[in-house]
Amino acid sequence: MILLAMLAALLILLALRVPVAFALLIPSLIYILFEPNTTISVASQQATSGVFDFAILAVPMFILLGNLANISGATDKMYDAAVALIGHLRGSLGYVNIATSFGFSWISGAAIADAAAMGRVQVPAMVERKYSPEFSLGITGASSLVAPMMPPSIPAIIYAVTAGVSISALFAAGIIPALIIVLGLVVMVWYLTRDDDDLRMPKASAKDRVKLSIKALPMAGAAIIVLGGILSGIFTPTEASAIGVIYVAVLAIVYKNFNFRNIRDVLVNSVQTTGSILLIVASASLFGWVLAREQAPQIFGQLIFEITDKPLFFLIIVNIVLLIVGAVLEPTSAILVMTPVLIPLGEAYGLDPVHMGTMMIFNLMIGLLTPPVGLVLFVLSSVTKYPVTQVIRGTVPFFVPMLITLFAVAFIPPLTLWLPHVLGII
Repeated sequence: MILLAMLAALLILLALRVPVAFALLIPSLIYILFEPNTTISVASQQATSGVFDFAILAVPMFILLGNLANISGATDKMYDAAVALIGHLRGSLGYVNIATSFGFSWISGAAIADAAAMGRVQVPAMVERKYSPEFSLGITGASSLVAPMMPPSIPAIIYAVTAGVSISALFAAGIIPALIIVLGLVVMVWYLTRDDDDLRMPKASAKDRVKLSIKALPMAGAAIIVLGGILSGIFTPTEASAIGVIYVAVLAIVYKNFNFRNIRDVLVNSVQTTGSILLIVASASLFGWVLAREQAPQIFGQLIFEITDKPLFFLIIVNIVLLIVGAVLEPTSAILVMTPVLIPLGEAYGLDPVHMGTMMIFNLMIGLLTPPVGLVLFVLSSVTKYPVTQVIRGTVPFFVPMLITLFAVAFIPPLTLWLPHVLGII
């Protein structure tokens, strides 16, 4: 009864548009006040336990890294290089959008940061070149979902800390699924633009292609430091994030974009984003503790076992549940609430927690494009000034490759586990 009341209170508060952190915190505090066997001191320890984990330090550092990359001018140079290399193809700016998001994902790790950065630049450029606003918004939103799958994925850090698995293993596990997403989006762009010869640009000269590629090349250094350093075991994710910040800050100086106003904006934005994430982490940790105390994992597990004892059907049920959860909760809070419930169940069905984590993250990322929460939808609407309904219409075709990829990730575990095994991380 208490468990149902907690979940009902959460849903009501979310429906009333109470911020997620407070929607999680308020029912938890009410529970503590009326439960005689709990104290505020114990609750505060539970709320802060996740925030004080050393690995969480990587989160603000990667947020700072992504914001620095935004102001450094590196994203503009990646965009210019991609246009020079493939701008002459039919539907080229769709491919450029995907390529730039893929490159940015190596230093960002957050879909919202990617959508904001790419939305400001690429949507106006695509509309100016006769691409429909819906197509431009749709491919920008869909390609932003690559960032949370690629290292340095912030959701992967949150999941790894919560589930007690290797962050490096989660990073490695997301690479092949991210590449499959990219391939699926490329195919969809080709299909949607295959008959429109107007969606081409003049072919750049060989000299321009080389020149612009060289200008964009230094940003690859950040990816090598972050991705190569973590996967090779040279750096921990936290160390790699700090070194990446220094590297991109130097790039901003070289590109002459390192001034007081830019740095102030970067630091303020990074602190605000970090603060909101850590508040959600604390609130969701407390909410998850209450669920565990009321035996939510055992109750949910018993319910699932009564329905099926087959891992295949368990995966189907879990994916449906996660898609629904992703539509109403933002990813950080969803990971913190759902991980303690699902991981013991997954292990009972013989599933690897790294595979489960990658699957969970991708489900919740799809939720970023799904109403009513759909944070990427609202970010794109905000930065481009198009209505949310138009953004939603644009994203619909791109759900096809994403759902196909989700099916592959969920039901073909080697897609996520092969690379971590090869690298000796798990």
